[in-house]
Amino acid sequence: MKTLNDFNFENKKALIRVDFNVPLNDAFEVTDATRIEAAKPTIIKILEDGGSCILMSHLGRPKGVEDQFSLRHIVEKVTEVLGVRVTFVEDCVGDKVAEAVSNLKQGEILLLENLRFYGEEKSGDTAFAEQLSKWGDVYVNDAFGTAHRAHASTAVIAQFFENDKCFGSLLAQEIESIDKVLNNSEKPVTAILGGAKVSSKIGIVENIIEKVDHIIIGGGMTFTFVKALGGKIGNSLVEDDKLDLALEILEKAKQNNTQIHLPVDAVIADAFSNDANTQTVDTNEIPEGWMGLDVGPKTSEKFAEVLAASKTILWNGPLGVFEMDSFSKGTTELGNAIAESTKNGAFSLVGGGDSVAAVKQFGFADKVSYVSTGGGAMLESLEGKVLPGIDAILN
Repeated sequence: MKTLNDFNFENKKALIRVDFNVPLNDAFEVTDATRIEAAKPTIIKILEDGGSCILMSHLGRPKGVEDQFSLRHIVEKVTEVLGVRVTFVEDCVGDKVAEAVSNLKQGEILLLENLRFYGEEKSGDTAFAEQLSKWGDVYVNDAFGTAHRAHASTAVIAQFFENDKCFGSLLAQEIESIDKVLNNSEKPVTAILGGAKVSSKIGIVENIIEKVDHIIIGGGMTFTFVKALGGKIGNSLVEDDKLDLALEILEKAKQNNTQIHLPVDAVIADAFSNDANTQTVDTNEIPEGWMGLDVGPKTSEKFAEVLAASKTILWNGPLGVFEMDSFSKGTTELGNAIAESTKNGAFSLVGGGDSVAAVKQFGFADKVSYVSTGGGAMLESLEGKVLPGIDAILN
């Protein structure tokens, strides 16, 4: 696997695919700079070598050229985060860009306009990728969040840099962290799968069930398992067409000596509201008119025991509706248990949009080993799929 450390960028122009798809408020100010901060080590390494950086990214889902999605809105924030002035050019291909690139000196950074202003980016157009490739001597992919897309700037472009292509430090870390959990993990390995639906996690379950020792189930998907086992789930979220699948997963786990841990108690509510009436009951005894929105204290205790004995932990999905204070305790207790296990030497990887949001919201980001930046890409990696953006650098 070629990384930044295999190159000296002195007097070289590095064309870097970053993921600067950041949230903006109504005043077009960046409200969360995490993705920009994540790209900083790669950019600074290249500048310190004596190279220059041409950054390309997408922002949002524009239909053609739309000013609200222009990357000029983020130039100020990128400059602030990197501590180096960033120049912006109002296109990503064409004469204007050619001139800006030729004027770029050692130690300077140029940010190109939104790649998705061109439909050719998403369609993976080869001619468009070739135009982009002319801007750099070395191609660096540091955008894990888009690695699962076969787009021009992530997968197609790499063919124009036969030996001069590598992973940036963020993408290399992502690959190594996922590989550590799936293929080079210290046992026992525990995977925590939360979220609403069994159907959205079935690919992950099938890929990891032979590789992990414990699977902790939480979130709305709990109740499909509980109902399949004959429990009463009241008005809780359920996928009635996946009851047989839930039983198949339990059987497959048994065959592989993988222990599945389901919540034993639940915090239930009479409405989907933070102000609803609540009570705690056994997970398989939820009365009609009530729904499970979080795990109860007995479950938190049980899960904490499993995590305390784990050496490798993967967390994908919250245990309850953590966005509402009344139903956030299960997720925070889980975060505490993972943090404690990490402190005691376990390797913990957190990935998937909701888990990452919970980790940030409750202050666990610095208490786990690694927080993945890629939502969809992370999920597809855990499902064992080959990601086009990664494959293009490796082959």
